[in-house]
Parts: sequence; C-alpha cells; structure tokens
Amino acid sequence: MREASCRCGAVRVACEGEPVRISVCHCLACQQRTGSAFAAQVRFPAERVTVTGETRVWARTGDSGAAIDYRFCPGCGSTVAYVQREIPDVVAVPIGAFADPDAFPAPWAEVYRERKFGWVEVATGEAPGARTS
Repeated sequence: MREASCRCGAVRVACEGEPVRISVCHCLACQQRTGSAFAAQVRFPAERVTVTGETRVWARTGDSGAAIDYRFCPGCGSTVAYVQREIPDVVAVPIGAFADPDAFPAPWAEVYRERKFGWVEVATGEAPGARTS
C-alpha cells in the first residue's frame, strides 16, 4: 500500500499494488497545474485507489478533446487525483503527493516532449515486463 496526501493532510489517497503507468507530461496544462516545468504522475486501476477526505472537482477538456476531472483539496488546493472520463477505470495521482521519494521507479512514459523546457532532462526507465532486444 502506498499513501499520498495533499499539502495540509486533510485528503489522503491510498493506492494498492503496482502502478499501470508512471509518466511525465510537459503540456502547458500540467505545467500550470503544478507550477513547474512538467508534471509526474502514477496511474493505478481505479478499484485499487481510495481517496478519503473532502475533495472538490474541477473539469477541463484536454487537447485530445477528452474531459478530465481533477480532484483537489478545498483547503490547500492540492490536486490529489484525476481521471480521464474516457478511461474511468484508471486514476492518476501526482507522484509528488507520495511522501516516499523511493516509492516508484523512474517514469517510463514521457508525453508532450515538444513543450519540454530546453533545460529539462528526464531519466526514463522501462515499463515492467518491457522487452529489451
């Protein structure tokens, strides 16, 4: 079990088992959401994610046209989880919400590289079970 939380601790997220994806995104929306040059997130099957505490939802439409629901703490404003409506069985949790920096390996997916800041270098790994040949 891995646990994440918002900055004030009022919202907690428990994720069971191994993630289905660890990724970094360089899109403008993720940059704005995090206040950083990119966002890193880990995704789990929805049935293995439990969010406790009061959250609010803010929805936006991504570049692909898909709607995304962001759950955030109304006290501190931290995004604690989000779901693409087209893929409701997968929940993304910002990787920085997990207190343990060694909880996950390097991301194995990187998207919107064309928006990447020139000084950013992301050390990506391989997805579990990926073939090396």
